[in-house]
Amino acid sequence: MTTAATIHPPRLAAPLALFFALFFAVPLVLLLGVSLQAGEAGGYGLSQYARFFADGLGARVLSRTLLIGLETTIACLLLGYPLALIYRNAPPWGRSVITLIVLLPLLTSVVVRTFAWIVILGRQGLVNTTLQSLGLIDLPLKLLYTEGGLIVALTQVQLPLMFLPLAGTLARIPPNLEDASAALGAGAWRTFFRVTLPLSIPGALAGCTLTFAAAVTAFITQTLVGGGQMLLMPSYIYQQAISLQNWPFAAAISMVFLAAVLAILALIAALGRLAKGVAHV
Repeated sequence: MTTAATIHPPRLAAPLALFFALFFAVPLVLLLGVSLQAGEAGGYGLSQYARFFADGLGARVLSRTLLIGLETTIACLLLGYPLALIYRNAPPWGRSVITLIVLLPLLTSVVVRTFAWIVILGRQGLVNTTLQSLGLIDLPLKLLYTEGGLIVALTQVQLPLMFLPLAGTLARIPPNLEDASAALGAGAWRTFFRVTLPLSIPGALAGCTLTFAAAVTAFITQTLVGGGQMLLMPSYIYQQAISLQNWPFAAAISMVFLAAVLAILALIAALGRLAKGVAHV
């Protein structure tokens, strides 16, 4: 009998492993080494990390960045899940239309989409002009360069990353499971919470992982919509590395940022496993 190891020998993964080591693992190790440099004093140590947490600015920037990423992820989940349900129940032509609408923005540069949000959220933008024309406001609202405006823009930019895994997972759920639940006397909501929702958790986890990772690192959208007064981790790293040429401190910020993002992603996965276990009880 032919074993799976014979059909797929481990050596087939060697090129991918080598590529991963050369272009991800090695640069990451080098970045860690740079972050341990003590600066002008010479030598190695944790002085750059101590500096990051010493004045409180780094911790505030980090927490604000992670919070914006979580809020964007929640917003994408609340919008993407109903859209994925509509996609699942739509006829083939409807699925094609929904897919086209969701993927069409991806064919446009993120810079163009971000500038579009500047036009929409500006003092003379579409939102303020519409509200003033309806007599709902007298003076333009400050929507641009605010945390709320940034979350709205990030949600629109990152929504496809949430929709695609959810739609794929929901589409693979056998319809006969819901029919069996209904035949046993369960209503629509009970069927959703006991059958559909638990089975869609893997797609939701994948969508949350992709959305959060993309939202917290969206340098262009954060810079253009958030403005210079809103300091977040990507712009903080850019400021230290490019503007101030302080590479050891920028590397330390990057490592702290990477560790924090990985911790949040691990927490999302743990909460997903817990929710899935509770749903099956």
